Amino acid sequence: MFRQMLRSKIHRVLVTDANLEYEGSLTVDEDLLEAAGILPYEFIMISNLNNGERFSTYAMAGKRGSGEVVLNGPTARKAVVGDKIIIFCYEYYGEEEAKRHHPRIILVDEKNRIVHKTKPS
Repeated sequence: MFRQMLRSKIHRVLVTDANLEYEGSLTVDEDLLEAAGILPYEFIMISNLNNGERFSTYAMAGKRGSGEVVLNGPTARKAVVGDKIIIFCYEYYGEEEAKRHHPRIILVDEKNRIVHKTKPS
């Protein structure tokens, strides 16, 4: 049996821009994606702390060190600049692996710079 578990989370990042005319996705500073172990074009879930919206899309790498978190396409309707969101990434684990698993959690400051990260299992 496989269980879907949280693999990584980027906690309370600030939305820096929204671009409705783009095809879709969430652009995230490449440093944040790398720290969380999220690859470009990987499926992600987003939860908006300001309005309760929860939606899914795929990740795109933004400029490294920029702190950018940009809602593109239809996702631009789910939050506004200044909202805080949580980015989740899940993975399937075998039963024994799931029992030992600990997710990678990335915490950021008010400029989306990494202030703490947990080590993955």
